[in-house]
Amino acid sequence: MSYCSEAPLLDTHRDYHAREHGFPLRREDALFERLALEINQAGLSWLTVLKKREGFRAAFHRFDVERVARYGRRDRERLLADPGIVRNRLKIEAVIANAGRLLALRRSHGSFARWLDLHHPLPRADWVKLFRKTFVFTGGEITGEFLMSVGYLRGAHTPDCPVYEKVLRRRPPWARAGNEG
Repeated sequence: MSYCSEAPLLDTHRDYHAREHGFPLRREDALFERLALEINQAGLSWLTVLKKREGFRAAFHRFDVERVARYGRRDRERLLADPGIVRNRLKIEAVIANAGRLLALRRSHGSFARWLDLHHPLPRADWVKLFRKTFVFTGGEITGEFLMSVGYLRGAHTPDCPVYEKVLRRRPPWARAGNEG
């Protein structure tokens, strides 16, 4: 069963599938949130992450990149004790480290979205290499799911899914100028 056929049947997935999954994102906080959620999903179900999404937003100050990049020992301890998020030290450290990496991308490219645009289109395998070189805790699955969820790789929706046409109208990077990503 595909996500497109399963998600509308599940309360927690329904809105995410219909309004966010595969739609292009530009705002840095939204891109950072999606990357953090994909990192935290590793080894868990997407349902677990979606249920904890508001907890993540509160715990990571709504994914304010500058603020998260400054997190110190107390913030790390606070996060490890927070039942509203996934309390995994490696994942928490990765999110904080990646905030710092995003600040570096902002300085070198203007924004995370511009950096993504600069490298698009790349084959999935090349994206994975680039993400492994640039970020922490971003293997093939995390990178692929992140890029698909924010519109850089096709596959978020099946062509027969009613949301597919809505995504196409927003002109995700994979669909621009006939590019199949």
